[in-house]
Amino acid sequence: MERNDTERKEKEEIEIIETMEKFGRYQMLQYFLICLPAVVVTMLNVNYVFVAGDINYRCRIPECDDQYPVYNTSWWPNKNIDRCTRPLVKELTGGSCTNDSFTEAVAVCTEWVYESNETVVAELDLGCQPWKINLIGTMHNIGMSLAMMASGWLCDRFGRMPTLIMCSVGSCVGLLKIFTSTYSVYVVIEMLEATISSGAYTAGMVLMIEIGGKNNRVLAGVIFAYAVYLGETLYAIIAMFLPYWKHLVAAIYSPSIAFVLLIFVLKESPRWQLLNDKTERAKNTLLLVAKVNKVNIDREKLLHMNAEDLKKEYNINSYEEREGFMAIFKSREMIKRAIVAAFCKFTVGFVYYGLMINSVFLPGNKHTNFMLATAMSFPGELISLYSMNKIGRKYPLIFGFLLCGVFCVVTGWIPEDYTCFKITVFLFGKLIISVCYTGVITYTMELFPTSVRGTMLGVCSVSGGIGSLIAPLTPILNSVSVVLPPMIFGITALISGVLLIRTPETKDAPLMDTIQQVDLAQSLITRKKTNVDIEITYDFNKNNKD
Repeated sequence: MERNDTERKEKEEIEIIETMEKFGRYQMLQYFLICLPAVVVTMLNVNYVFVAGDINYRCRIPECDDQYPVYNTSWWPNKNIDRCTRPLVKELTGGSCTNDSFTEAVAVCTEWVYESNETVVAELDLGCQPWKINLIGTMHNIGMSLAMMASGWLCDRFGRMPTLIMCSVGSCVGLLKIFTSTYSVYVVIEMLEATISSGAYTAGMVLMIEIGGKNNRVLAGVIFAYAVYLGETLYAIIAMFLPYWKHLVAAIYSPSIAFVLLIFVLKESPRWQLLNDKTERAKNTLLLVAKVNKVNIDREKLLHMNAEDLKKEYNINSYEEREGFMAIFKSREMIKRAIVAAFCKFTVGFVYYGLMINSVFLPGNKHTNFMLATAMSFPGELISLYSMNKIGRKYPLIFGFLLCGVFCVVTGWIPEDYTCFKITVFLFGKLIISVCYTGVITYTMELFPTSVRGTMLGVCSVSGGIGSLIAPLTPILNSVSVVLPPMIFGITALISGVLLIRTPETKDAPLMDTIQQVDLAQSLITRKKTNVDIEITYDFNKNNKD
């Protein structure tokens, strides 16, 4: 009886290398903890939509307005006057202004009366300065791009977990905006907050990918994407109940302080720990995973393994020195993957946000079109999850980019009279680019080894940020031709689809840990193809000779 129990126990034991492949309560808890900062950071990254939103205002007329003027007045002239010019007053009779107190002449406005103080437009007196208002969002996006690059290096150098916590907690610096009264200081704080907080995206995604196992990488990307969408939705709801910008800023930035508590519950990636010679910590993490997921591993074997044996167990025996960013340029395969991944990230950022912004220029109701374009993201994530788990990473992305490119080009050439058809084709393009958006994130992280994964994700995210920055400029092209924006989106997507032919499939493939492993794997693939070509050529020549 005792012997049978021993045999059953041995049968139930799994290999140490498979500890992280068993998806269970450990991954669920860690995913939840990682997604909490993602939800809050997303609210911060779109804060300027409402905090710096436009409000109604008019020119202040010194002769008519008292010390505490109000926006709505009974004496404002009946004729149409834009809010950046003021009507000139005639000689007053009776000591107060009426509708007839003004001449036909106007002058450039220098002071404004705001309908409310709900946004920083009134607080910082930004009337008739749209470039300053738009610059707030632009500076935020520049900060996000810088954060993606810096956080990638921090992830690889100091770890995924501390980078995530540091970026999440550091985002509370945005609370300083409440106390600022000058535009320049406000913009600097906006950029600083984005530079700190946005690194949580890179750190969180890398950590989720590495702890989930090869069969759950796409799932990790989809869950993270839905956390982002939840943050956007939650922010809109909070903004409805807290219209005053200072209250809104306090509500969305304050929770980030609580993320310091993640130090006690969030765990580091065992792969990173092994790769950076933190063997004992890696052992403790693996034992914790096995305990929480209730999987049986040989604890004694794990505890008595030295660093080299444990690295060999995870196929990390070739990592003799720390690989940094410059090591990428010594590998032709890494350079090729970096170029393809960076351009694909640029494309999804450029086309995704470009289509969303240009949706208001479609025929029909602009609000309805915008809501439909936004709604396409949700089914896109589910399609991405199914296709990339069922088919693979590479080919769904190739066909997705090519199909999106075709839809975009066709949209541009459909006449405005065919409203329903034009909108339908446009929405299909938005749906497909949503599928590619999550797929590119997962595929990018699988293309690069653990030693530089965070850094390369940061580089690619900067490329995606550039695409997101350029996208808002595309509506300007509508003044030249309404065909130009969708044509540019389509051509960009088609180029990405063609470039992806040059990269390998990563579905069910183990995550590489070093650049050397990437080069070795690629050389084996090339050698295998070469041998097949030789065999085919030999058989062909032999048949001809016979």
